[in-house]
Amino acid sequence: MKKTVKRLHIYLFTLAVVATIIGLWLAGPIPQDPAYHDFADQRTLFGVANFWNVVSNLSMLFLGAYGLWRSLLDWLKRTDLVARLIPITFSIGVLFACVGSAYYHYAPDNLTLVWDRLPMTFMFMPLFALLIYDFIGKKEGGIAYWLLVPLGVFSVFYWRQTEAAGHGDLRFYAFVQFFPMVAAVLLVLVSPQKPIYTRYLLLALGWYVVAKLCEHFDDAIFNTLKFWSGHTLKHLVGSISLFYVLKITDAWRI
Repeated sequence: MKKTVKRLHIYLFTLAVVATIIGLWLAGPIPQDPAYHDFADQRTLFGVANFWNVVSNLSMLFLGAYGLWRSLLDWLKRTDLVARLIPITFSIGVLFACVGSAYYHYAPDNLTLVWDRLPMTFMFMPLFALLIYDFIGKKEGGIAYWLLVPLGVFSVFYWRQTEAAGHGDLRFYAFVQFFPMVAAVLLVLVSPQKPIYTRYLLLALGWYVVAKLCEHFDDAIFNTLKFWSGHTLKHLVGSISLFYVLKITDAWRI
């Protein structure tokens, strides 16, 4: 029975990967929209440009520090090297995302955007490897970790290189950012045995969707609230999603 379920997971996972790659290939190169850097709230306060978009990243400092502390405490409780590295890599990614995102929002352009996106790959990819580890197998999860983390880094520098060459292409990064969420939903839906952190996973995905909606409606939210913009709320709501991911890594016992 377990082998049948594992094969089903592998087939569905492979099908989803192939379908996504074909879809991105058919879509053609996706350049960075210059308007992406034009945020609704550009106020300077206390000498800090784009103040609220900068300081709203501070929540990640506390979350990353907590996650790293918990990961180090659990080091001896996990016998497998990859199982030890996944939560540590994720937590380091959160810490660096705090710095990288603040740096980008202080002076938004394509050059600083690299340091906003790069740390996020250290969050997306380890979580993706964790799901493969649990739903498909430890061996596959271990291989995935060592392949996915470099792939995430490559996706950012590939975009930057193509952007500098005048034919920007975000497709690799789009795969890194969004495919793990699609895979998570598929794996949870088809798995007869749900891991103990399933509730946290669904909450993390739900809050991430809310964060992206806040980002999309940046101007509308700022014009309505007159205080915080949608992008500032994206950072704060995104931190709720990160909190539940940390709950996942904390509940994950290997």
